Amino acid sequence: MKICHLVPSLEERHGGPSKSVRALANAQADLGAAVELLTTLECGQPVAAARNVADRSVIHTFPRVTPRRLSRSPALKEYLARARFDYVHYHSLWLRPLHYAHQAAQRLAVPLIISPRGMLSGWAYRHHHWRKCLAAAFVHRGAMAAASGWHATSADEAADIRALGFKQPVCVSPNGVTLPSTAELNTARTAWHAICPATTTRPVALFYSRFHRKKRLQELIALWLAAPRGDWLLLIVGVAEDYTATELNLWLQAAGATDRVAIFDGTDRPPPYAVASLFLLPSHSENFGLVIVEALAAGVPTLVTDTTPWLSLNPKHCGWCVSWENFGPTLTQVLTTPLTELAAMGQHGRAWAERDFSWSRAAHLLTEFYQNLRHASA
Repeated sequence: MKICHLVPSLEERHGGPSKSVRALANAQADLGAAVELLTTLECGQPVAAARNVADRSVIHTFPRVTPRRLSRSPALKEYLARARFDYVHYHSLWLRPLHYAHQAAQRLAVPLIISPRGMLSGWAYRHHHWRKCLAAAFVHRGAMAAASGWHATSADEAADIRALGFKQPVCVSPNGVTLPSTAELNTARTAWHAICPATTTRPVALFYSRFHRKKRLQELIALWLAAPRGDWLLLIVGVAEDYTATELNLWLQAAGATDRVAIFDGTDRPPPYAVASLFLLPSHSENFGLVIVEALAAGVPTLVTDTTPWLSLNPKHCGWCVSWENFGPTLTQVLTTPLTELAAMGQHGRAWAERDFSWSRAAHLLTEFYQNLRHASA
């Protein structure tokens, strides 16, 4: 079985798919498939930035050319015009590589599987909706209708796909997570104690994600500052997108709140879960929210909005999934919870992550889905 995965970017600044697509490709390679992962890079960026010695799939990188925001890459198009695969699996929407994936699948007469990676979900789909209409009509015309099947990372995302009228089969396969070892957590903890000394003495509520307006980051900061939070520190770490760490810190300084909130760029730094007692993600929309399961895997209970597919946090006793309207009152209540109780909830979450969110399981589900699509078209 020869599988082609395409993702516009493996750069950290583009969020969860930069990690999850790579991990899925590696997990399918571990099952014995021949897997190629194709991606694009900014011209002049070192190819090594998209590769890792631990990768088991074969990664090929191709330069982006103008208009770069569409990830246009004639070199990628040329490679797909002569390569041979049994399945073509594309991740993301609205960018030119989906057109190349569509063309390759048609040429080879093989299934095209699309993972929208949250781009058909709620707020994300409505945001700049006119651009998405133009992309569907001109950037990758006909590709979505031509898909043999869809990959959703949650039942909520599958419902979003159906709500837009797509009738093709949908595989619901959650992202996986690799549980960090005690040594990895200790190393990260030591690093963040040095980066932010306040984390050595104060309980930490952590936001760790892209600095994108979808994440309600500015609203979270305002909410945090709207009431006393005791000795708690809000630690914000991420990758610049709509805002930079510098811009957010200037806002904090103007508000006189640098003693209550600490903000850092997370580029080339270890994940900060090890210093946190609570994880926060009040997103407008998430198809999965990889950072949520990463926090659980690190033993950190989470408080998230119900526009993420994590209602099971409540009955699993490892966090809270509430409406944005109830996020503030719930946060106030959670911050009065004894740290020992939060730590126990975190261990419930770690056990859940280990049991239900493995990359091996995701790889098995999708590989079986591919084969069913091929049999259905035979």
